[in-house]
Amino acid sequence: MRSGRAAGLALGVMLDAVFADPRRGHPVALFGRAASWFEGRVYGDARVNGVGYVAVCVGVAAGAGLVAERARSPLARTVSTAAATWAVLGATTLAREGACMASALEAGDLGAARERLPHLCGRDPSGLKAPELARATVESLAENTSDAVVAPLFWGVVAGVPGLLAYRVINTLDAMVGHRSPRYERFGWAAARLDDVANYVPARLTGLITVLAAPDRRRALAVLARDGHRHPSPNAGRCEAAFAGALDVTLGGANVYGGRVEHRPAMGDGPPPGVGDIRRAVRLTRAVSLVAAGAAVLAAWGMARRRVTSAG
Repeated sequence: MRSGRAAGLALGVMLDAVFADPRRGHPVALFGRAASWFEGRVYGDARVNGVGYVAVCVGVAAGAGLVAERARSPLARTVSTAAATWAVLGATTLAREGACMASALEAGDLGAARERLPHLCGRDPSGLKAPELARATVESLAENTSDAVVAPLFWGVVAGVPGLLAYRVINTLDAMVGHRSPRYERFGWAAARLDDVANYVPARLTGLITVLAAPDRRRALAVLARDGHRHPSPNAGRCEAAFAGALDVTLGGANVYGGRVEHRPAMGDGPPPGVGDIRRAVRLTRAVSLVAAGAAVLAAWGMARRRVTSAG
């Protein structure tokens, strides 16, 4: 069953590098619309409703992946893995969005930068100046390097197509209903907690890979070890602290989400990130993505060889 997984992951990474995410008709966007429709039928201000909602959405995705994974033809398994990897991976688009933010801020176009920020995160950009937009971009690049790159590759290695599809559904549901609000305080509980579990290992792998890609590995590791646990999220802080150490900046501060202000602890020892640090963060994201892709393909290949050796 593992035959073709490494090749499929490698091909999917290449497809992402060439085509990135389509602006229209992306599979994740289509799922989002279907999930929104389903939410309207099962919503209730109770955890049990949210548990059922998440179970059905994730179960359908994992079941579809399992059908594809059990195809008899190795070529079919490779193609389905490649297609799923391309659909769930966001490495190229993430780096491009970071570069677009850098270009807008370098040109002094705050309007364009504010309009672009929602492509990276859910913060309210309306009142943000250039320094706050720069910090939001760097922090979002750090967190999304895990969510959009390392995590899907990790679950692709561990569980193949079902893992790829289930992870992307979990992460999408967290973005849709897992945030704190009167509507989703209870209904979104299951989505948020499941996303925490699904990202626990990938976030820590992202932190370690970031240390390996950092210009000063000792500093990046020190900041990761000291500050990674300080973030209210069990996972985001590992990524942000590693990026802070790698870039020698300090991340954290007040963030506004739909009129709600949340305060994040300071992570790092350097100055707050400036506009000039965004392109450095983009390069770091690309480096971490490349290392993660190579490691995922090698891990999948090694697992396949071990399985063949054991069978023999």
